[in-house]
Amino acid sequence: MTDQITTSAPLVADTAPLGLDTPRIYVACLAAYNNGRLHGRWIEATDPHEVWEQVSAMLAASPEPDAEEWAIHDYDNFFGCNISEYAGFDTVCDLAAFLEEHGELGAKLYSELREDLDQARAAFDDYAGEYKSAADFAEQLHEDTGTEIPDSLRYYIDWQALARDMALNGEIMVFQTGFDEVHVFWSR
Repeated sequence: MTDQITTSAPLVADTAPLGLDTPRIYVACLAAYNNGRLHGRWIEATDPHEVWEQVSAMLAASPEPDAEEWAIHDYDNFFGCNISEYAGFDTVCDLAAFLEEHGELGAKLYSELREDLDQARAAFDDYAGEYKSAADFAEQLHEDTGTEIPDSLRYYIDWQALARDMALNGEIMVFQTGFDEVHVFWSR
């Protein structure tokens, strides 16, 4: 006799269609999982109370009696950020809201700042802007500060090296999100 794994619930939440780009989590019933059954639900990570209501409904519909334990077994649209199996729904929904607002750039910043959401939010207060390159940022910075460089010397300045030194010295953080698309933040 071979062991079979059965799915007793749809893999997509049966209440409303999920948004294609909305961060969502797959929450599984551990009682069913430990007994060789897949029972869970994809849930949009929008409001912690709504997530808990859907998890409670999923657990109540479990093929295993008295199911009460759950775990996050998968997640989608979090731009590569890691979600712990037992992350709190407040934490997951806060991160989802941050990522919906800031996208891939927010995810890169969040990862760079050791997954500290408060620091990632605060870093946007020090956002210097989007540029084609870090070198363009360094050159623009010198123009904005009123530093006058004679045209005869302008070609001798290595703006890329200047920007690299600023990043290595911890003055700025630079994130590339596309071809000819970098975002610069002042470091705190």
